[in-house]
Amino acid sequence: MTFKKSLAASVSMLTVLAVSAPAFAQTDLTALYEAAKAEGQLTTIALPHDWCGYGAVIEGFKAKYPGITVNELNPDAGSADEIEAIKANKGNTGPQAPDVIDVGLSFGPQAKADGLIQPYKVSTWDSIPDDAKDADGYWYGDYYGVMAFLVNKDLVSKIPTDWSDLTADEYSNAVALAGDPRASAQAIQSVYAAGLAAGADAAGAADAGLKFFSEVNAKGNFVPVIGKSASLAQGTTPIVIAWDYNLLAWRDSFQGNPDAEIVVPATGVVAGVYIQAISAYAPHPNAAKLWMEYLYSDEGQLGWLKGYCHPIRFNDLAANGKIPQDLLDALPPAAAYEKAVFPTIDQQNAAKATITGQWDAVVGANVE
Repeated sequence: MTFKKSLAASVSMLTVLAVSAPAFAQTDLTALYEAAKAEGQLTTIALPHDWCGYGAVIEGFKAKYPGITVNELNPDAGSADEIEAIKANKGNTGPQAPDVIDVGLSFGPQAKADGLIQPYKVSTWDSIPDDAKDADGYWYGDYYGVMAFLVNKDLVSKIPTDWSDLTADEYSNAVALAGDPRASAQAIQSVYAAGLAAGADAAGAADAGLKFFSEVNAKGNFVPVIGKSASLAQGTTPIVIAWDYNLLAWRDSFQGNPDAEIVVPATGVVAGVYIQAISAYAPHPNAAKLWMEYLYSDEGQLGWLKGYCHPIRFNDLAANGKIPQDLLDALPPAAAYEKAVFPTIDQQNAAKATITGQWDAVVGANVE
């Protein structure tokens, strides 16, 4: 299987701490499970069931570790909302305090600097590429995909093939982002990708992306709601921009009604790595660690792959012949990843600051 060269080569484009992880003791999973079971609960946040196959992943965790209830907070929250949930619940051990977060790459270093997350190195730590994890174990990459369009073909006759097409007259009141650009990493990266497609370099992509969406909005093509599978199927948002793995899952759920097509744009193909971390204030720290062990086990990684996400341990699994052929066959064509750009953490941080800070002034669309 060949895709975007290899995961290790791809994520090496991320300028993350590249210090090799020190040796560590193997986790006693039996003891950890007993400690987690004594806590009785794991609280997650921002995990839609159709995102990376999380519905099945959560069920797999509960089946493997009975006695631990999974309390799911706000599935539609964005990365910034997850960080705020930790801040707002520092002294709270109740059900509104998240134990774990799954956020965009750019949110990891700042969360560490702010003392919001705690270190933990999973048993499979060595098989996670060094440049996709914090050397001290505060956060680690989990999966990635590329930005794409999902189009309701029952309502849209001419399929857009690139970002520039989205300003065309035929897409009036049709285009939506799958998140609020003021809070969602997915939406922020969408704006950044549009800027690259407009010809900007990494430093200017955020400004160019804001200008592009200002044009889409002024044209009357932008729909200021968070695009979802239901809104696309119902026709409220006939074109939704999101990570390819989300769109693939949505398409499958339609079962042909509506007929939908996924388009990886011809230019401005941006790949995004998400990361996992444990809250520094986790009410259930052992359950949180057990959850991480599950996610980074072969079973958990393949669970994400079933949801069309490329797991961070993909190369390790592939090298050891642990990926079933049917999962490989279900992935998008390798060509979809050949032009993908992996923004560095510094580039993402700069883009996030510009896009979240200037969306209202430049675009003027209140996404909700």
